[in-house]
Amino acid sequence: MISVFMGMFYPQRLAIPASRVEAAKPLPLEVVDRMLGAATLVASVPVIAASALAVSALSRRSPFIAIERVGQSGRSFWMLKLRTMWDSKANASGSGLCEYIREAWVPEEKGTSDPRVTSVFARFCRRFSIDELPQLWHVASGEMSMVGPRPLTAQEISKHYQRAAHEMLSARPGLTGLWQVRGRNSLSYRQRRKLDLHLVRNFSWRLYLFILWRTIPSVFAGRNAG
Repeated sequence: MISVFMGMFYPQRLAIPASRVEAAKPLPLEVVDRMLGAATLVASVPVIAASALAVSALSRRSPFIAIERVGQSGRSFWMLKLRTMWDSKANASGSGLCEYIREAWVPEEKGTSDPRVTSVFARFCRRFSIDELPQLWHVASGEMSMVGPRPLTAQEISKHYQRAAHEMLSARPGLTGLWQVRGRNSLSYRQRRKLDLHLVRNFSWRLYLFILWRTIPSVFAGRNAG
């Protein structure tokens, strides 16, 4: 299953002035982060594989999707997720293991029940963040971090971040972050943006470990997930 994720990353440069982007310097934390991501990915392979088979059987489509997001230093990447949105009445055939989606729409005010999610199993995956597990591949390869600001679309950066864009893009996007342990999808977009910027501006070992520790009960509780 790990080999499925290889070759799915095709970086592109977005039109963001280089002078506005601050590349982070390599830190010992990054080494630990990637090792933790790789170890968690290996441990998660059985769950990912079983869930992918279930999604493929239920949706009759590719079990994975890859959504274009902006990463560190303005480099775009294909962020992997387990498919959780499909038309339950559709009889479409799959398009291989992964479907690539550009400029995916992101709701600014997320509710706890997304009408686009029509399957009980898909809602279960979203509630307990199983659909996010494939992103551990990005952590292991260095495109994402276990802890960081949420991955953004180019449209979000242009519309909502503007002068703060260089701060957001100075850090690797994270699998989890402050807003994920402070209310998840019950928070407004403005609140999530504020918490992400606070995380970037005050990032430390202590905050990294605190967020990881708080993520575990937050995920297992399954509250406020969309």
